[in-house]
Amino acid sequence: MRLRVLIVDDEPHAISVLENYLANFAGMEIVGRCSNAIQAFQLLQQKGVDLMFLDIEMPGMKGTEMLKSLKHPPKVIFTTAYSEYALEGFELNAVDYLLKPISLERFLRAIDKIYQLPAAKGLPQLTHEAPVSDAASYIYLKVDRRTVKINIADILWIESLRDYVKVVVADQVYISRQKISLLEEMLPEHKFVRIHRSFIVAVAKINSFYSFSIDVGGHELPIGRNYKLEVQKKLKQLATT
Repeated sequence: MRLRVLIVDDEPHAISVLENYLANFAGMEIVGRCSNAIQAFQLLQQKGVDLMFLDIEMPGMKGTEMLKSLKHPPKVIFTTAYSEYALEGFELNAVDYLLKPISLERFLRAIDKIYQLPAAKGLPQLTHEAPVSDAASYIYLKVDRRTVKINIADILWIESLRDYVKVVVADQVYISRQKISLLEEMLPEHKFVRIHRSFIVAVAKINSFYSFSIDVGGHELPIGRNYKLEVQKKLKQLATT
């Protein structure tokens, strides 16, 4: 049994990321790629589709509007840069709601939900022999009007600035309109640790740590009271490996 997949997004690089991720699955076949909701609507009238990755903010018609117009929609995973549509997305019975930039780790969690659906029983599991896309080693962030590719290995720490985040790399700082909790989901859990409601640090970049602070790249960052026990536990494990 193969799952027929449609990708709908007006950003070519977003389509490429999903294609690379889907290449790891033997049981999924991409049957179409559309750059807007109208194209997707027309394709859905012509081809059988089991799962649709659907962007929301697109020229002409929103993805949510197109989905509402379908009498028999396929399963949907929303892929968008806007968190404010999450409630509407789940009211439309979406399987999951992925915020861009989408990490491989978060993508796999969404796919796992598809495999748990009764109709998907019998699908081949993740093809472990297939090489995992190198897209897992970077994230995309919207900075001003640009979409910037940032290598995860270069990140020192991430700081919350209310509705924005500051991503600090070795020689540059990026400011993006995004919640730190959403960005936390996009990062590999074993490579980063949340030390404070306003700070996430790269484990490999930690120079030293104390009871209430961590030194990263010569900058002292606070450990929040509610994070202290978990942070110390993780860092002590690292110190003994």
